[in-house]
Amino acid sequence: MLGIGTACNTANNMDVNEFAKVMDQYDAELLDVRTPEEYAQGHIPGAINVDVNLENFADSVLTLLRPRRPVAVYCRSGRRSANAADQLMKKGCRVFNLSGGIQAWEKAGKPIARPGVDYDTLRTPGGKPVMIFPIMHASLRLRLGDVELYVDPVGELGDRKVDYWQLPPAHLVLVTHEHQDHFDEASVNDLANQLTNVYTNARCDSMMQSGCMVMANGDHAVEHGVTIDAVPAYNTTPGREKFHPKGRDNGFVLTYDGLRIYVAGDTEDIPEMADIKDIDIAFLPCNQPYTMTVDQLVHAARIIKPKVLYPYHYSKTDISQLPELLKADGIDVRLRAWE
Repeated sequence: MLGIGTACNTANNMDVNEFAKVMDQYDAELLDVRTPEEYAQGHIPGAINVDVNLENFADSVLTLLRPRRPVAVYCRSGRRSANAADQLMKKGCRVFNLSGGIQAWEKAGKPIARPGVDYDTLRTPGGKPVMIFPIMHASLRLRLGDVELYVDPVGELGDRKVDYWQLPPAHLVLVTHEHQDHFDEASVNDLANQLTNVYTNARCDSMMQSGCMVMANGDHAVEHGVTIDAVPAYNTTPGREKFHPKGRDNGFVLTYDGLRIYVAGDTEDIPEMADIKDIDIAFLPCNQPYTMTVDQLVHAARIIKPKVLYPYHYSKTDISQLPELLKADGIDVRLRAWE
């Protein structure tokens, strides 16, 4: 018999086996209250991550939870989660706290998800953390402070698979266009809850069962402190315009706490890139006939002048020479395992 109790003013401290039963029997929301860096190194599968040291921690948690669900909370050893439990109980939540934290969980041989060990951490001008997680090909996860944002989440390409249930749920999902290596409705649905906003073009919106926020080139939106600007993405090489015709697809420029991120989508080095200014981080594609050649990518990088550049969507194109080609331009080219 589990010691569940009914009061909201007392935390239910539980050992590993009791905690596992609570998650199963009571459909509890699982909450990891460690830092994003700790969470990325390994977490209990299905856990939402909100750092207990954030301002307005409890209010941030409540925006992510399903209504009237109990909360199963943990940290490294149980100390921070006790603090988190106290804050959540003051908001009227029923809370179950894992005694011994994830250390006890792992020692007991329980499963640990480690999908995000390959990631970079940068800082905004205001000092907020920005975490960049390559997923595969054109699929990207960004952690902007405590906001989870995904671009073009796709669950399967060739023999590669991604289980988005193992990743944190999304506040925002951006989809650039409808090609199968960018648009995967099942993966979007795996990441989304009732509070998730999905931004995409009109074509993808027409293919989704649930409604999206439709953006065309030049449109602007603000969600969760993130400014989203849709910018053109298209082919220019004669005979290849059919892959990505002008005016249909989007790239995105994101601004968060003064940091500007450009996710180009499927595009060549188009004239409109001259209007994309003050970019800190850029994601540029490289695989003709669909996107850019290496030379085109170098040209695009020199137009945009990002501080940090991630080549992505490169398939079998050899991009190993890019860091040397752009070294004199002062661009930090970071090659990561997208393919």
